[in-house]
Amino acid sequence: MINMDSSKNVSLGNIALVSTLFAGVLYLCTWSSASRSSPLLFSSTRRSSNHWPSHSQSEMKTLKFPIDELELALEKASTPNKTVIIAVVNRAYVEQSIRAETTMLDLFLESLWLGEDTRPLLDHLLLVAVDQVAYERCLFKRLNCYKLETEGLGHFGGEKIFMSQDFLKMMWRRTLLLLDVLKHGYNFIFTDTDVMWLRNPFSRLGIYNESVDLQISTDWFNGDPRSEKNAINTGFYYIRSNNKTISLFDAWYGRKDNSTGKKEQDVLFDLMTEGMFEQLGLQARFLDTVFFSGFCTDSKDIKAVITVHANCCRSINAKVKDLTAVLRDWKKFKATRAKAAAARSNITVPFSWTGHFGCWDSWKTKV
Repeated sequence: MINMDSSKNVSLGNIALVSTLFAGVLYLCTWSSASRSSPLLFSSTRRSSNHWPSHSQSEMKTLKFPIDELELALEKASTPNKTVIIAVVNRAYVEQSIRAETTMLDLFLESLWLGEDTRPLLDHLLLVAVDQVAYERCLFKRLNCYKLETEGLGHFGGEKIFMSQDFLKMMWRRTLLLLDVLKHGYNFIFTDTDVMWLRNPFSRLGIYNESVDLQISTDWFNGDPRSEKNAINTGFYYIRSNNKTISLFDAWYGRKDNSTGKKEQDVLFDLMTEGMFEQLGLQARFLDTVFFSGFCTDSKDIKAVITVHANCCRSINAKVKDLTAVLRDWKKFKATRAKAAAARSNITVPFSWTGHFGCWDSWKTKV
């Protein structure tokens, strides 16, 4: 026989238990809400807790958050001393034309594959795309990519013929980007993609040496690495980020609208010959074409050459043709050297570069 009083007591007990649980949940929710809305309450509770490490506040203060997309891209590609290799590409440099066997970008990447101690440098290459096609191709290649906004400056996708209006606009937009990189505190090697990297240039440039602010390639080297009479070429240079170089780039870009008919390289040369480097106390070194060569002046020493630039050339197709020959010459040299080493032979095989016929003819051809 069921005891009614006992059943009644059980029911009342269950109700009391449920009420107690509900009150507890309500209290927790109220406390949580109050702690979020009251910094003082949260701070007091946190200080009294033994579960928080005593150094947690100082650690949180030192957390570094990238400011913008450029900072993110630079940070990802940077070496430990904040140096980045930067190249700028558009659609014409990443898509293969009907007449070409490959693209300028693919030749550039191939040189890094074939070069001596150059493959690790790919991790520090930041490819800047000035149009969507170039950006998508960069992502497809799984490189470090950054999309440069060029709204209001025209369409930068097609080939920009040397000294055309679009060519000049693109060069000045590039200068502004590089000024921004310096202001972010990053040193960089700027390289055109028509520069073949046959050897790692870092040791020759001495990127950990802070005594030189700017090291820049030349079309024709006069024998003096300190002479400001050298014919500079902005297709390859290394620059450190400091107040002097930022001021130089500010002055350089500031002349954009007062330099009709001049490319940005000419304007930098003007600043140099006017004494800007000396005024800023900027230390510059001009690179010997034996090591940093080009089609204007071939390196005379295949055992020393570091880069080969398709300068003194007018069209992309001509550059692709002649740079393909450069890489073919390089592969022949490496094969011959390997064969001699295997035979333990000291015989030196004569070497000469293939003629840059495509580029020589580009000046005669209407484009």
